[in-house]
Amino acid sequence: MSQEPSLSDHRHILFTLRGSVPALLIRNPRSTNWGSFRESLRDKLERGPELSMEDEAGLGLAVHWIQQALITAYEDNCPLRPAKNGRKSLKWTSESESLRREVRRLFNRCRADNKSSSWEVYRGTQRKYRKEVRKASNETWRTFCSSINDLPRSARLHRALSRDPKTKLGFLVAPTGEHTQSEVKPWISSLLPTSPTQPLWKGVQYPPLPAAPHVDWRVAARIITYSRVDWAIDSFAPYESPGMDRIFPALLQEGWGILISYLVRIFRACLATGYVPALWHQVKVVFIPKPGRSSYCGPRDFRPISLTSFVLKTMERLVDRFLRDEILALQPLHPNQHAYQAGKSGNGPSSAHIMG
Repeated sequence: MSQEPSLSDHRHILFTLRGSVPALLIRNPRSTNWGSFRESLRDKLERGPELSMEDEAGLGLAVHWIQQALITAYEDNCPLRPAKNGRKSLKWTSESESLRREVRRLFNRCRADNKSSSWEVYRGTQRKYRKEVRKASNETWRTFCSSINDLPRSARLHRALSRDPKTKLGFLVAPTGEHTQSEVKPWISSLLPTSPTQPLWKGVQYPPLPAAPHVDWRVAARIITYSRVDWAIDSFAPYESPGMDRIFPALLQEGWGILISYLVRIFRACLATGYVPALWHQVKVVFIPKPGRSSYCGPRDFRPISLTSFVLKTMERLVDRFLRDEILALQPLHPNQHAYQAGKSGNGPSSAHIMG
């Protein structure tokens, strides 16, 4: 019983509830303090160990150290904050706001006098207010659709339109037709290529990397230049979904002036030695439900999307540009070759069929 005076013949009953629902904490990369991020990144790289890329271990250590420096600097300058829930406000007008206040005023009056005439006036004003809300909602949607003029925004619109409230994951069904309940290995194996349960490289002692001939280093220096690395990093959208290393393009773009010398050395060493660091082998797979399905319990109801490291994608774009601008410019592909040519599909007739 509460000891607070209740101004009544009865006392208040006081309930004390302990415990709370933990808030969902997220990082919003768009709110990162990029100036402080660059200072933190420079400090961490300068205080780091001497990075030697002459062998496999040194190259792997360099990639790991760059990744840790980027993520630590990002987390230090983009703190966790509670996720905000709620709908975006509509495009309110002065008429909408005055109607909302009028509806509330009439409701209070009707509750006070309780006359049928007052309730009729209230319902008429309420209908007018709802009509104004629908008008504001439709105008906001038209404004959003008319502002779409690039691919990223159109992709977000496509996801919004394809989002089905009935898309819920129920019991998983294995290829044999049985419900898997908690075992998802048979379900996943039908979507992804078959792989051994134990990595092939586990327990295997590889010999050290052979010394790369000078010609390999010359070709690597020809492919990897400072200006081309800048172009490749800038070609990504800043906030694309990262891979397992958690590095998204904005981290590379904002720290370009500090990272460029390290990235050039790493890319040249990878190309010259033919070695891909183990950190870049890890791929994050996201399963996206296909729209228009009656149920979402089978493996073919989802589309797997592979998210790889953007550092590896940067080197991939550099090699692709070198092949297209220099190699294929001097030795073009045969006209009947469909793969690796713009405007042609590899699913068309094969070259052997055409030539035959």
